[in-house]
Amino acid sequence: MLIKSTVIFGLALLIRLSIQASVPSDSHYNAGVVEFRSASALTSAGRLNDNLQGYLDILAQQEAENLDIVIFPESTLNSNDQSTFVPDPTKLLVAPCDDVENVYHDFLKQLSCAARKYARYLVINLTEKELCSSVPDDPRPCASSGLNIYNTNVVFDRLGQVISRYRKVHLYGENKNSTLLPEYGWFDTDFGVRFGHFICFDILFYTPAQEMVDKYGIKDFIFNTMWFSQLPFLTAVQVHQAWSYANDVNFLAAGSSNPSVGSTGSGIYNGRNGIIVATMNTGLGERKLYTAKVPKYETQTRRQRRSIVPKPTIRLSKPDIFLKRDYLQSYESVLVDLKQGTQLQKDLCFANTSFCCSFDLKWQPLALQENSVHYIYRLGVYDGLRNEVAAETNFLKNCAVFSCIGEDIMDCGKIFDFDTDVVFENVTITGTFPKANGYLLMPNSLKAADVMPVSVGQFEWSEVAAKSNQIQVRYSLNTTTSNLLAFSIYGNYYDNDVHVESKGDGAMSIGISVLCVVVAALLNLVL
Repeated sequence: MLIKSTVIFGLALLIRLSIQASVPSDSHYNAGVVEFRSASALTSAGRLNDNLQGYLDILAQQEAENLDIVIFPESTLNSNDQSTFVPDPTKLLVAPCDDVENVYHDFLKQLSCAARKYARYLVINLTEKELCSSVPDDPRPCASSGLNIYNTNVVFDRLGQVISRYRKVHLYGENKNSTLLPEYGWFDTDFGVRFGHFICFDILFYTPAQEMVDKYGIKDFIFNTMWFSQLPFLTAVQVHQAWSYANDVNFLAAGSSNPSVGSTGSGIYNGRNGIIVATMNTGLGERKLYTAKVPKYETQTRRQRRSIVPKPTIRLSKPDIFLKRDYLQSYESVLVDLKQGTQLQKDLCFANTSFCCSFDLKWQPLALQENSVHYIYRLGVYDGLRNEVAAETNFLKNCAVFSCIGEDIMDCGKIFDFDTDVVFENVTITGTFPKANGYLLMPNSLKAADVMPVSVGQFEWSEVAAKSNQIQVRYSLNTTTSNLLAFSIYGNYYDNDVHVESKGDGAMSIGISVLCVVVAALLNLVL
């Protein structure tokens, strides 16, 4: 009877694969990212059951039927007290669906079975547990429970087998462990694409995210995140597009959805072609699958690639989404007097350093009514650590134009909940940046109307080698744009990484005051 069932299952799987699966010779693959609102049940078991059912319902949707891969966001499934063991795919390929000894938590078994049932790759993020005794080479003291607790990505193949496992390197405010040495997550698919994957805060650091681009040449990435957007440079979709564009890679981002605390933002991006589909959500958030046909880099040339027009998004207003604020008071900045003429050219340097930026702005005359309110703008330059007191931080060189709701620097990085009448006809920024062992220069922008970046095709970006191991960057807005919140050359320099390893009871790795904080107990997000 068991042999008969196995044969029937095998035939059913082959039929499903023949109907829906992409193959290596295809020019595209079909992907879905999930924007997911976590459950608000009172007990962790209740939250887990609600979240799991939400995952299974999405996988069963008709919209998911022809997808090759589906990605769920960070920290929207289980919690520390519902943690699970996860098989190590480097030792043996295991399908938790087949677990008869109850080694793995039931939710992991159900998701493995769902990956098999629907014959698609599935990427989830969960809270993993591991016996300290299984890592004898780690000299750090173990927690009293005898367990390591990790923020972990798990990848299932079409058979429900765990083919990749990645434990988050750069923790932020999480009562979880880090591995002794950084791990890397990547896997190969039957449709001819290798994916790298990493989690939330990792995106600001060299290892493992940028390293997989620079050293291993990976062109398709999965990003599971619980992002907490921050004005004016680090809102979710803004960062997604900037990283994808600068590295010229496909980028599949699945975001946790709780806009009232600033957590939202999912999308699929095609490198220098920009957004294929993306969302920034409002209100209570959502549980929704966003799908796209994603061009493969291996089968396309730069000449063959065409600009992609993203689907329109609804307007967001301040009450709909909470937005944190960057520490702009650390910038060298000057006000732009929009009432004096319609253009400005100015050079600005940071403090007593040699890092300088050139700005060329042109705007339409203000048509101000009595007592009317509009955004005020500053030119800003920064060269230094994002946060000198943090355990982990990144080093920035940034040439920026950013908006303010008043003339004081503390009024910057804030947003009106209505439209204003400032219209830029052109913004051009140029700067000379040093080359380094690890760095990334990104076109960074944001519009107030939808909290989305300026679309690819509406700006020009160039990098030209200069003397003395330097590179000159020019970033120009070539489309008339209103309600601009930010436009900057955002340089991330990774050589200044500081990695803090931690282990034991209540171990934490505290990062910069911006993203990916699992502040769940305070925000009713604890799973």
